[in-house]
Amino acid sequence: MGWEEFLVLWCAVWGVVALVGYGMSLAGVTKAQRTVRLTGRIERVREPRHGGSREGGISVVVSYRDPASGREVTVTNDGERGEMITAAWEGREIGVSHLRGRPHDYRFSNTPEEPGRGLFWPVFALFLVYVGLVALAAFDRGWPWALIGFGGPWAVIAAAHLPGTVRAKNDRLARLAAMDTVRGRVVAVLKDVSVDQDDGHTWTTITPVVSFTTREGVVVTAHCTSHLADPADSYGRDVTVNYTPADPADFTLDRAAEQRSQRQDVTFNVLAVVVLATTAVAGAVLL
Repeated sequence: MGWEEFLVLWCAVWGVVALVGYGMSLAGVTKAQRTVRLTGRIERVREPRHGGSREGGISVVVSYRDPASGREVTVTNDGERGEMITAAWEGREIGVSHLRGRPHDYRFSNTPEEPGRGLFWPVFALFLVYVGLVALAAFDRGWPWALIGFGGPWAVIAAAHLPGTVRAKNDRLARLAAMDTVRGRVVAVLKDVSVDQDDGHTWTTITPVVSFTTREGVVVTAHCTSHLADPADSYGRDVTVNYTPADPADFTLDRAAEQRSQRQDVTFNVLAVVVLATTAVAGAVLL
């Protein structure tokens, strides 16, 4: 089998996968559509142990109302329970989900989630079909078509998303400017050591945990993975915390660095549009 035959088969197989996925979504039988999504509330936060592991996130006790029985259910995030809870305080609302008929197999998310249609994999399959078609065009008509097929559509997509990126940057800068500032303390430094099974190489992940009390009296415990100098030796250190009053999980220790990062994101998106458009134009010129 030659490359062209392989690419035709590639597109056909992934096209079938995409059709099956969209059909399942229309029939309402995808995993996302069979998932019951609820809103839970953190009732208790257990302070991490200094020197412990970040695995599993911050330990919390969560309650939610079971829609089938109407009873109040209390659970914990011990074990593999979906997203890692990296910021917690009593009263915080988080997402709780489980497959229909399997309430014991619950999962957490940092925010309550809206019902989904389960289209991630069908869309990904369509993307693989697109990759196959671009490669097929390059083999059949010449490699400049790869530049056009790759650069052209992605330049359009990037350009369409650019205004949204600018709006998101402006919104983020406004939130940063409106943040309240309080004093906090690093109450634990978590340490995880991983070993590569192939070459035996080890690497260490250091995760400081900061605790601060908002002006509204809410005690927040959160992983702090950026803008903290010498994190391995930060246990007990006092820090300045800037946080969003409406959502204390949105906090930073260096507001100026966050502002620079937002501006860099827009610059990167603009450069991406220019590079992709130039790629497509180069392909057209070389035809």
